[in-house]
Amino acid sequence: VWAGRGKMAAGGAADAQARFGHSVKGLLTEKVTSCGTDVIALTKQVLKGSRSAELLGQAARNMVMQEDAILHSEDSLRKMAIITTHLQYQ
Repeated sequence: VWAGRGKMAAGGAADAQARFGHSVKGLLTEKVTSCGTDVIALTKQVLKGSRSAELLGQAARNMVMQEDAILHSEDSLRKMAIITTHLQYQ
């Protein structure tokens, strides 16, 4: 009788150990999946940030070009104002 109980106890311990191992594998799989999802989200955010930096650089270049055009227009208007003043004196 006692020998049978020892085998049952050993079998129960092995069964519990197997359940524990299965549980740990399940948790590990969940964690790996979660980390993978987080890495994908981080990668997308980094790429979006990279694209944002590129767009900001392009906007800055366009602004510089507009600033040059504005300065040239301002200079032309000043010259036309001088010419208009001279024509009024004539």
